[in-house]
Amino acid sequence: MRNRLPWPVPPGRPARVVRRGARRTVALGLVLLTPLVACRAEPATPTAWPAGSVRSWQWQLTGPVDVTVDADVFLLDPVTTTTAETAALRARHRRLVCQVPVGTYAGTDPDANRWPVAIRGAPVAGRPGSRWLDVRRWDSLAPVLADRFRLCRGKGFGAVALSDADGYAHRPGFPVTFDDQLLVNRRLATLARSLGLSPGLVDAVPQVAALAPDFDFAVNQECVRRRECARLLPFADAHKPVLHVEYTGDPATFCVTTVGYGFASIRKDRSLDAWRESCPLP
Repeated sequence: MRNRLPWPVPPGRPARVVRRGARRTVALGLVLLTPLVACRAEPATPTAWPAGSVRSWQWQLTGPVDVTVDADVFLLDPVTTTTAETAALRARHRRLVCQVPVGTYAGTDPDANRWPVAIRGAPVAGRPGSRWLDVRRWDSLAPVLADRFRLCRGKGFGAVALSDADGYAHRPGFPVTFDDQLLVNRRLATLARSLGLSPGLVDAVPQVAALAPDFDFAVNQECVRRRECARLLPFADAHKPVLHVEYTGDPATFCVTTVGYGFASIRKDRSLDAWRESCPLP
């Protein structure tokens, strides 16, 4: 199972590098989400999304959030990110995106017991304790995911990136088809909008052409290494952001491809801590 998760940038702006701290071996696990009861009160209205062009982005799921990173958009874990951190980022006019798994759950999730046994599927490869969900069971899926989305909204996020939205392409333990996945992903985009969140699609590259009209942005991992960046053009051609990350390679090399496509690209460690390196600007 691959890790789950850019915009044109104005000329003349230097690339920013956040200094690398001591590397930690941190497995990128499923984002854990707390029950709705933890976020009844709504904070100040989140920064609007989308709102104008975006120069750069940051993806951080481990460690205390570095709110000083010079990035327009922050993709964060909605559970471990504190309201103080989101407030500090909103004060800097950053756009906040939470990452929510929509096709899997982990046994350590605070809401794990809310999933009916009947929709708990096969183990997720490479993620001990995580299992796929039968996304065809919308009546069971929607209430839990709605609460996960409300958690994001309650902490001041303005957008949600839907990860693990491609169970059909794996072995989820259920006969989920390509069309089943399309249907639920469109329903999830609608659900997010109904709760005041802008929906984004993480990976799920084979469905990009069909889903680009339904989502406001895309998050992609390693399209250069995988030689599939051109498949993300339905978003870029529609003037919708593509947030792209590579974990290997020299940004001076891979950015030639991605900046040309109009993506906002960064280099990250797989631990997704605060360190990042942005593409040189054209």
